[in-house]
Order: sequence, then C-alpha cells, then structure tokens
Amino acid sequence: MEKIRPQPFPLPTIRRYPIYLRAIGEMIAEGERFVSTYVLAEGLKLDTVLVRKDLAMVGVPGRPRRGYPAKEIQDAINRALGWDNATDAVLVGVGSLGSALLGYGGFEEQNLSIVVAFDSNAKMFGETVHGVKVRPMEDLPRLVKRLKVKLAILTVPNASAQGCADALAAAGIRGILNFTSVQSRRKAMPDTFS
Repeated sequence: MEKIRPQPFPLPTIRRYPIYLRAIGEMIAEGERFVSTYVLAEGLKLDTVLVRKDLAMVGVPGRPRRGYPAKEIQDAINRALGWDNATDAVLVGVGSLGSALLGYGGFEEQNLSIVVAFDSNAKMFGETVHGVKVRPMEDLPRLVKRLKVKLAILTVPNASAQGCADALAAAGIRGILNFTSVQSRRKAMPDTFS
C-alpha cells in the first residue's frame, strides 16, 4: 500500500497564517474562546470564504454558529508554519536595530531563539547583548555549521547587506529575515523574507 504524503500548504495561505495568528492572539487576549471566520475576515478585510478555506486546511473542525476553538486553531496554525518547534537563528549586525531585536521578547513567542550574533566592529567582539554573545564575522561559517543554524536575521547597513547575505548563503543559511531595505539578488536564496 502506497503511503499518502500530506500536500504542502499553498504559499498565499502560508503568507496569511501569521496575520491570522496575530488576530487570533488578540481575540484570545480579549477572552474569546471561539474564532468566527466571519469576524476574522471582517477584521482583516479578507473574503470570508478564503479565510474559511485557509483555516480548514489545518484540520481543526469548526462548530456551526460558534466558529473554531481559538486555542486549538492557534496551535494548529503554529504547527502548520513549523512554529511549534524551537528554531535557532543567528543575527548579523549588532547596531541599534540589531541590539533592539536581541532584546525583543516576541521572537520567543514564535519559538525563535537567537543563539549568537555577529558584527564587524572589533569593539563588540566578546560582548554580551541581552544574553547573546557577539562574535566576529570570520567565525560565522564555522559556528553556523557547528550549531546547524538555518535562519539568520540581517540588520546591517544597506551598503553591507548583499555581501552579508552572500556570506550567510555560503555558510549554509537557508532563510534570512531581512531588516535592511536591500533585496537580495541571489537566486540561490529562495527563502529570503523581507
């Protein structure tokens, strides 16, 4: 008997899931126990049928006239996005924005952990910023490989962005959360997010 593989979620649906999560999180914080696709669609200015189809893909049954159990649908979307597993990331560029992101607690809510930071400023080497050690860029390839990290957060000046993105790709990074205003020209990085 042939094993049936689950179908991957369509990319537009995956792009909408974080938006749903934010809205569902707000509903839960307000004490809502159920999520109505109509209310969710109205609040997000989306088509109700589209929202219903997106939510149905995660496999949580809705209840007529009540909607989806809020916590269950939130957990299911997190699983669909792979956010239920802790993901390690590196941060490149420990300036003002990079330092602020190292102290940002919202990453933990999405099970993202910044394990090491890199910078080209020798004065930063060995410093600890919000509990994360800053290392020189020369250490990046070795540490990315040793730690098996696949995600990076890029917060360097625009002039350095492309060179850093190339270095990250060469080190084995598969996805970049890009906080610069420069778009990567590298075709080998299909998972780069801005």
